[in-house]
Amino acid sequence: MEILDVLATMAKTGRLGPVFSGADWRDVTEAFGEPWEIGTTSRRRKWPRLFGYGDLELSVCRCRKLSLICVQTWRDVVELPSSVAAKTDTFPSGLTYADVVSALDRTGCSWELCPSLTFGDQRTLVVMQTGASFTLEIPEGEAPVLNCVGLPGDGHDCSAPTEGP
Repeated sequence: MEILDVLATMAKTGRLGPVFSGADWRDVTEAFGEPWEIGTTSRRRKWPRLFGYGDLELSVCRCRKLSLICVQTWRDVVELPSSVAAKTDTFPSGLTYADVVSALDRTGCSWELCPSLTFGDQRTLVVMQTGASFTLEIPEGEAPVLNCVGLPGDGHDCSAPTEGP
């Protein structure tokens, strides 16, 4: 399976295996095992926390639900949990704008350019069905290259008790 097939399917369905906005953190760790911890998103609070499985980065709310999902594609090789990528866990990077658009079109994803996230050396495409975003960087004098793919948060208002710093 090619990386763009995985990412386009994720954009169409809003899921990457057990990973989706609002998913229970226990279900994710049962499926993928223990992640590596990146840290907190704030110096003042313990939650939300960032965790990673290779280049799949997940923000987990204090209620232990996934709040943001991102696949970093700017590295030389993109690593994903093998269980969501048909037993292949590393993929080449350097995916171009034309590659991304072709994969989205093949998968039946309608998309549009996001004006608020398109500026300077950045271009972002948003998939209409799920709000998934494909952000490309535009190196000087080169074609746009995929930098990251994200699924939006579910916007839940967390009712879990607030923890101190």
